[in-house]
Amino acid sequence: MTHVITHDCCNDGSCITVCPVQCIRPRPGDADFTTAEQLYVDPESCIDCGACLDACPIDAVQADYLLPADLSHLLELNAEYFVDHPITDNMPEPDVYRKPPADREPLRVAVIGSGPAACYLADEISQIRGASVSLFERLPVPFGLARAGVAPDHPSTKRIVERFRDVLLRPHVECFFNVEVGAHVSVDELLRYHHAVVIATGATSDGRIHVPGETLAGSHSARELVGWYNGSPDHADDTYDFDTARAVVIGNGNVALDVARVLARDPEHFTRTDMADHAIEALRHSAVREVVVAARRGPAHAAYSTGELRALARIEGVDLLVSPDELTGSEETALWRHDVLRAASDRTPSEGNRRIVLRYGLTPTSIDDDGNGRVRSITFSRADGSPETLETGLVLRAAGYRGLPFSGLPYDEGRGTVANERGRVTDPETGTAHAGVYCSGWIKRGPSGGIGTNKVDSAETTEALWADYVAGRLHEPQGDQAELAALVAERQPATVDKDAWLRIDAAERSRGRAADRPRVTFVRVSEMLATAHAPR
Repeated sequence: MTHVITHDCCNDGSCITVCPVQCIRPRPGDADFTTAEQLYVDPESCIDCGACLDACPIDAVQADYLLPADLSHLLELNAEYFVDHPITDNMPEPDVYRKPPADREPLRVAVIGSGPAACYLADEISQIRGASVSLFERLPVPFGLARAGVAPDHPSTKRIVERFRDVLLRPHVECFFNVEVGAHVSVDELLRYHHAVVIATGATSDGRIHVPGETLAGSHSARELVGWYNGSPDHADDTYDFDTARAVVIGNGNVALDVARVLARDPEHFTRTDMADHAIEALRHSAVREVVVAARRGPAHAAYSTGELRALARIEGVDLLVSPDELTGSEETALWRHDVLRAASDRTPSEGNRRIVLRYGLTPTSIDDDGNGRVRSITFSRADGSPETLETGLVLRAAGYRGLPFSGLPYDEGRGTVANERGRVTDPETGTAHAGVYCSGWIKRGPSGGIGTNKVDSAETTEALWADYVAGRLHEPQGDQAELAALVAERQPATVDKDAWLRIDAAERSRGRAADRPRVTFVRVSEMLATAHAPR
């Protein structure tokens, strides 16, 4: 018997740490760790101890004999990985123990952001003896894209926030929610109260496709739509016109497939999820019957995962279709992905079903105006150079995420990140590090990898920060934590601390229980603050 990792895997890697025979790969440091779709268990080496099952924060590990029929292929998929990646070293990585210097004040670190990268970094720092973390978040609630970026019909992935919740509830982690660094307090001020400041704000803007008509009404970024249906306060008042038979999604990553799935699926399915109520109601009135996902390149270069592709093929009442003429090169993809695409190319559409159509080799050249400032159609150039126009009233651009300049720190315009060397914020022209300032996550490396990839990334930043602290390269704090709290309270009287956030969390869960849903989220800051600061 063996254990199997499913497509829900978030690459957190907690399972690797506890595995006594190191049969889970790839491991942090392996060449393909940051690019692998998921982790895999070698059935030849697994001793069926179950440690990985207990360690996984999102319950993505199952015993082979408990796999349901529709997941039985995963046993072969896990084994297949080790054909090209045989295990030659089964020694566990040594535990990292950081002993604070006796002649220095205990380490104090400010973390800006509260998404996966920030939480993983807070986890690393708060495990150091005597160290403390001050975590700052612009919104009244934490977890960033783990809360507002994961599709509502992926509840297992969202369970990662329970792991992060445990980190934030540690006594040496103090939270300042509803506080914006750069508006209420500056990076330089935070450095007066901490040895170091870590920027972990993520990628909060969109990639562009740079074609005429990109800003027409009816043309939106997929990032904004994801925030809207997940109840992000930043997008609660956005509006979408679904009065069109066809929607076109430009992109070939998991976000593009998430958006296509949400638009095509029966909206009643989402009444059992934490999707925002306003999104469920709007989707109930949607006229969209076909969602075209258009990719510039062929299937062999698609950035979406096999798991997300297979999920599209299993949606009740939705046909996944692919043109056989556009499958050239798909045989170069993983066998499982090729099989899904080939089946989709052979499928005959069912009468009455909605459809998701995967298109390849289409480069957008213009989003076309109906004469009133709205989208009428989108025109592509095919691989052979010929044009193709699709009528649509809704275009969603899933061209990736992009980080924004932060608080005057050096910025890498090409990558959309804070300029850095292994997490140390560094002036790219002089190579000089900004003493005590670091970064982690997407604002450090760009928008690549899944939730768990941030764990390795944050470990690298922590290692750089710790080396500078031990070597005496960081300035000692000039004020204590009580003085910092007083400064923040003066600048932002509506600060939300841990207790106030937990009241928001409890209220959302209570609303969810009443509706037989995981939670019913507050979608406006005013609602959150009213709950956080309600008289007790």
